Parts: sequence; structure tokens; C-alpha cells
Amino acid sequence: MTEATIDPFEFELFKNAILTVADEMALTVHRTTYSNVLRDNLDYSTAFFDAKGQMVAQGFSLPGHLGSMPTALAAVLSRFGGTIKEGDIFALNDPFDGGMHLPDIFIFQPIFIDGTLMAFAGSISHHTDVGGRVAGSNASDSTETYQEGLRVPVMRIYDGGVKNETFFMFVEKNVRVPAKVAGDLRAQLSACHIAEVAFKDLCAQYGTAKVATYMAELLDYSERLTRAEIAKLPDGEFEFEDFIDDDGIDEGKPIRLRVRIEKAGDSILFDWTGSAPQVKGALNCTTSFTKSVSYCGLMSVLENAIPNNEGVFRVAKVVAPEGTITNCVLPAATAARGLTGFRMTDVVFGAFAKMLPDKVYAASDGGNTNISIGGYYADHSPFIYCDFTSAAWGGRPWEDGIDGNSHIFANMASQSIEVTEAEQPVRIDAYEFMTDRGGVGQYRGGAPYRRSYTFLEDEATISVRSDRREYRAYGLYGGGPGYPSMNYLTREAGKPTLLPSKFTTTLHKGDHFVHEVSGPGGWGDPLERDTARLVRDVRNGFVSPQSARDEYGLVFDDATLEVDEAATAARRRELAAARGWSEVPFMLREPSQALKEAAE
Repeated sequence: MTEATIDPFEFELFKNAILTVADEMALTVHRTTYSNVLRDNLDYSTAFFDAKGQMVAQGFSLPGHLGSMPTALAAVLSRFGGTIKEGDIFALNDPFDGGMHLPDIFIFQPIFIDGTLMAFAGSISHHTDVGGRVAGSNASDSTETYQEGLRVPVMRIYDGGVKNETFFMFVEKNVRVPAKVAGDLRAQLSACHIAEVAFKDLCAQYGTAKVATYMAELLDYSERLTRAEIAKLPDGEFEFEDFIDDDGIDEGKPIRLRVRIEKAGDSILFDWTGSAPQVKGALNCTTSFTKSVSYCGLMSVLENAIPNNEGVFRVAKVVAPEGTITNCVLPAATAARGLTGFRMTDVVFGAFAKMLPDKVYAASDGGNTNISIGGYYADHSPFIYCDFTSAAWGGRPWEDGIDGNSHIFANMASQSIEVTEAEQPVRIDAYEFMTDRGGVGQYRGGAPYRRSYTFLEDEATISVRSDRREYRAYGLYGGGPGYPSMNYLTREAGKPTLLPSKFTTTLHKGDHFVHEVSGPGGWGDPLERDTARLVRDVRNGFVSPQSARDEYGLVFDDATLEVDEAATAARRRELAAARGWSEVPFMLREPSQALKEAAE
């Protein structure tokens, strides 16, 4: 069958069907998972591949896994290609042979039709624990991969339909919550089984030859759409850099993230040369994660809805030098690499903001914060609370940033307070938006939130991964930067102590921990913000009356919130003259005066 003979209506039906297979896999994981990390944080992905290992469809879930699953399946094919048979299932998590970090376990199932290998189903899930020195296996202060947990090489976990009991027993004996981990592995296996059943139905409906042709056409279709969309973008080179505060080991030593986007015609390059060498702490990324960041940024600025598959990846080249934080080598620690990925996404958007100033928003909260609390009850049974906290979007060229919403790199939601308190020895005392934390702007940064926890058991280890304490979320085109993140720990009957952005310590009964998520940046000149919007912000507590006056130049009555428009216009002229801008700055990283006062 050639392109000329492909029935466009039938192809459209097939395309939707195969994309639905990947989504049904994702729903299966969601419905059958044992852990809140998967059910609420949605830290998993599913995908469907052709017989060559090319990703045909990714299920809804995390953009952060866009580039990871093809790399992981390539590692399986490299080791077992030519010996794969019906009934085989493979697993891995080794960051240095197809994986990303140890909590992310990949599972791949080959699918045979009448004895012929036709496809692969794949899933990746962040498991609550995979062993290592810290409960949750996600500490930012580990210094080598050997401290972080169980490292699984590419291996068969089912051989011709026979379960590899050794693998499952080995996992069970090396993790703190074996029932939860085993349950989530079964959820991944169930997702692959669902894909196998659905794909066999498609082959029965269309015939294997037509299915193979349509899968290949779907990749070409995505490539054509991507090239057409990229061709609309301005040609040129666009560079941007930002800094992570530190790695939690070398405190106060900033870590550079730099990208150069080179766009020519219908192709695009993401070059991460110039980013920092790999670090001692666990913030190091594999090249597959760096690809995910780059693809996510690209897909976000293209207009047409393009299926996430290998066709997109053909168009975008990614360069990440070995031995850097964007492409680490042994024995690098990688557990907390998620933070780096979020920050790299902001770097990509910073470069795209120069290319497309009317389409790209300011930096988001800098996410995501990981809070892990693990220990043992009096009867020696384990508990692990692991939550990923993402808070708000940066101001957009047409609208405010979204309040309380996950960074675009991860479709994550907060875990239920009621479920958390029922399942874990913690009490959540506050979960609330904060005032004046989003960057000021014509369109302000979204409101981040504060969560407060009281620990109720005798003892546990708490590990926190956060950032944006020193290098705040940048504002764009006159918008101000966001407020820094904060961590406070109050020992029983004591005073709050400000802790670093990344730390591991011991909790005792009655200890009170507070995390304040960093605020995102604003977009546009705050002196051009609509006064009615400001009044609404003051009324809702997102902006304080003092900030409305000092940062936005609003003149109003405190009691009635009635605005004096003439006095406001005059006040804004005074503020504009005082700051002395000759032109609107592209990026603001330093805190505004209101933030300086708040920090003091």
C-alpha cells in the first residue's frame, strides 16, 4: 500500500484507535495502581511502539517521559534483539543503560500476531521506593548511583510466558514497601496486557499488512505536520540560560543550564553545550530526559495537535555533551533529576520567548518539590509518604498565570489530604494560596501555595528537594520575578528554623514542617495591568493592598476598593519615571522592591 492508495478516512479512524490504545493503557495504570504517586501525581506514562521500537503513540500523562521510553526500548532491543519471543516481558531502570533514575521502572511487552513480532507495549512508573539510603529513594543529597537503590539492568522478567520469580523476589527483598511496589508492577503489566488485546483486535479488523502500513504512515504524518509547523517559526539562533541554586552538596554553588535553539527551515536543534558538568548531588540527567525536555518545549509552541511519536523526534535534534548535568555518566546520582528537568524546561521556554514573544509565558514555579517522609511504626511495619508538589504557571502574554496548577512539564495533581491523613502518620494543617508570591506584571504569575505538616509517629526521615531560593523564577517583558521557595521546621515547642532548599533530616513526633512553593514570574509591565483585575486580586488575597500601591501604582480606597483612575494614572507615570527604563527589559531575575522587603 502506498501513500497514494491510503484511504484518508480509514487512516483517521486507525490513528484515533491506536492513540486510544495508549490512553487505555494509562487509564489501566490509574485504575489499578496501589500508590498515590501514580494515582494522584500521575508520575507514569504508557506508550505503543512498532516492531522496530519506534514510538507510535504515547498515552496522556507526563511530557517528561516523551524521550525516555524510546531510549529504554532501544536498550532492550540492543541486548535481546533477535531472541525476543512470544511471552517475553522486559524490565529495566538503569540510568546508564536506557533508564532515567532508579524509581522509574520500565516494562515492555512484545506483541506477536501469528508468530510475527508486530509491536511493543511499554509503561514507565515512578515507584514509591526502590531501596537505597533514604526512604522513597529520591534524595537530592546522594552522591553516587549506588546509594540510591536497586539498579535493574535490561532483563527478562517473563521468559516465554514463564515468570522470573527471582526478579520479583529480589525486588521484594530490597524495597521498604514491597506490597505497594509489587502492586504497581502488576498495574504496569496489566496496561501492557490491555494493549496486546486491543492491538490484536485492530489486526483482526484491518489485517496485519494494513496495520503495519498505517503505523508507518502515522509516523510520517507526524513528521510532516511537525515540519510544516516548524517552517512557520522564525529562523535564527536563540540562546538562554538559568541557574539552579545548588545541588544540596556544594551549597551556594550555582549550576548553569544553557540551551541554544537553532531553527532553519523545517528543522530545529536544541544544543545544551555550555551547561554545567555533572554535579555531586542527585540532580544529574540522562540524555533521554534532556530529549524529553526539548521535545516538550517544542510541542508546546506548535499550533496543530500533533501525535506524540517518533515522527516528531525525527525533526528535532538534541545535543547534550557527555559528563554534563544534561547527559551524566557513571557514577552520577540521578534520583532528584526531576527538578533539573523542570528547570531545563524553563530554559527552553526562555529561548522560545525570544523567538515567539507573543506565545511563551514567564518561568513557572521552578518545580517540582519532592517531599518524602519515611520510617517505621511501633510494630516495625514501614510507611512512606512521597508527594510531588507543583504550584503555578508564569504570567502569559495574554492572561495571568494559572493559580495552583502543575508546571507544564508534568500533569501532576496534589495528593488528597483526607487520603494522606488516613494512610500516613502526618496531619496536614494548612493547604493555602499565598499573597504576593507570583511575579508582578501586566499578567501576574499564578499564586503558589503553602502546605504545613505535623508528624505523628515517633521518628522518620524527611527528604526535601526544592529550589528557586536564590535564582527566582524569571519574569518576561517587564514582568517581575517570583518569590523564593521556603522550608521551615519547628521542633515541638520550639521556634521555626529556615532550612536549605534541599535537605535530609530526622523528624520526631510533634515536629511541624512547612513548605512554601516558589512563585512564578510575571509577564509584561505591571504598570499596564488592568485596574479591575487588581481590585479583584486584592479582594481575593492574591495581591496585598501595599503591593497594589507600590508595584502596580493603584490608588484606591481601602474600605470600598474604589479606584481613583486619574490618580492611578499619575502615580503610574511617577513610578515609570523613577525606574528609568529606556526600553522594556526582556527578563527580570532580581526581586522587586516588595519582594526584597518581604525577604527581609
